[in-house]
Formats: sequence, C-alpha cells, structure tokens
Amino acid sequence: MAIGTHIRTFYEGAWHDADIAIMRAADHGSWVGSTVFDGARYFDGHAPDLEAHCARVNRSAEALMITPTMATDDIVAAVREGLAAYGPGEAVYIRPMYWGLDGDPSGIVPQAGTTGFAICLEAVPMAAQGASTTLGRTRFRRPVIEDNVVNAKAGCLYPNNARMLAEVRRRGFGNALVADAMGNVAESATANVFMVKDGVVFTPIPNGTFLAGITRARHMANMRADGMDVVETVLSFEDFESADEVFLSGNMMKVTPVTGFEDTAYEIGPVTARVREMYWDWAATT
Repeated sequence: MAIGTHIRTFYEGAWHDADIAIMRAADHGSWVGSTVFDGARYFDGHAPDLEAHCARVNRSAEALMITPTMATDDIVAAVREGLAAYGPGEAVYIRPMYWGLDGDPSGIVPQAGTTGFAICLEAVPMAAQGASTTLGRTRFRRPVIEDNVVNAKAGCLYPNNARMLAEVRRRGFGNALVADAMGNVAESATANVFMVKDGVVFTPIPNGTFLAGITRARHMANMRADGMDVVETVLSFEDFESADEVFLSGNMMKVTPVTGFEDTAYEIGPVTARVREMYWDWAATT
C-alpha cells in the first residue's frame, strides 16, 4: 500500500518510475513473512543518517536469518541515484527492504543466499512545525527476544503495532504509549518516546524489547552537546502522568510533540521546540 506519491522502485539493479511488483506468491517473504525494511528521510536537499539506516537494514536481515545481498555503501549509492529524480522541495521516504525467496524443506527457515532486495522511494511531506499527537494506554505490549525478532526492523512485528493504534484510536487518541513485558514504558506504537521533568530529559532505557532508534540517538547527542541532561532509565506510566513535556522521536517525522496522555494535558514546551530546532540545524550540515 502506497503512503505517498511520485513512487520510484529499485529492483534487480535498476530504477523504475513506478510502484512495480517485486514479490512472487511463493516467495518465502510472501507467505512466511521473512521481510525487513528500514526507513530514512530526504528533505530540504539532505538525507540525514542515510548510511546508518542502510547499515541497519542489513543487520535486520541477518536477525531474520536472510542473507543481505547489498553492501551498505552500495545501498547508499543506489538511494542517492534514485533521489536525483526528486526536486529539492520534495520530502521523500526512503525504504530499503529484503525478503526471503526460498525456504528449507520445511518451508519455515529461510534458505541462506536466496534473498530479494528492493528500495522504494515515496514523496511523503514532513509534518508541519507544531503538529502534535495524543497518547492512550493499550493492553498490547512489546514482545521480548524470546517471542519475536525485536532486534530487527521486521514486517512481522507491525501487526502488533497496528492492534495498539487501532485500540487507542477508537478512544480518540492519536498514538499508544506502550509497555514492555514488565509493565514499564517502552515506546509509542510507532516511535521512541521522551519526557521532560524539571528540565531533565528522560527516555526508556533499551532493554531488548524495542529498537533504540537512529533518530533517537541523534536527538540524544544533540541535546547533550547543547548542555541538556538526558537520562536513560526505567520509566512508569505514572512518570508520564507527572511529566512537563512529552515528545516522540521517529524517522518519519523526527520530532512529534505530545499534548496529552489519557487525562493528562501537556504544553508544547521549550525543550521539545529546541530538540526540533537542533535536529533541523544538524540535518542542514549533512
């Protein structure tokens, strides 16, 4: 399903100016779900952390036991070639992806060395400055490594995220604040989460239940370079109820202010605004 416009597809070594078909019905990824992807962004003529995203898709493939077939530098080069067809004012979602082609005799374990690869580029606008969301609680939780491949950006993880979003949206919220297996806050259904209390920035400590995102790490580096106190720690829902500011950190929109969590309301505060400003300033240097 396309989420944007002006779609280009890199497949079998060449760029195509369309959303072309790339998977067969009997591909391992089609019927067993051995698919991984990553997401980067191009906006204002820059593609921040592109290399890091392209490297992570290879690590995700290995986590799903499918063999990466493109070196990180080659994925970066292909993406930059594909982006040449977009105007400097277009914002583009960059999605390299792998999937298994064949399985072992059982059909379940992917066969090494038989992997599909594609890159999808879609023009998707960045969120307007000040665009915000609200958070609700969900009964669905993040899995652990014993349950699923939480060390990969894998397609098979996303039906659980979809359940989270559908549940809270029925109650009027824009996103879900999600617990880990222990009942502590892990992230939202679509992005990492930060909260601010008395000028200190807090974020859930990575514990193997969620991907500590590339954009999350970039924000933390920017904040610390700016002199902010940033703490990775165990956080409860009660911590978020007493927070001064909350914002989400994800590749798609980079910084999303949160204006409410259940019955708690927040202002879009100075830390959130500063984090966004710093990210755009840093991205302009890449």
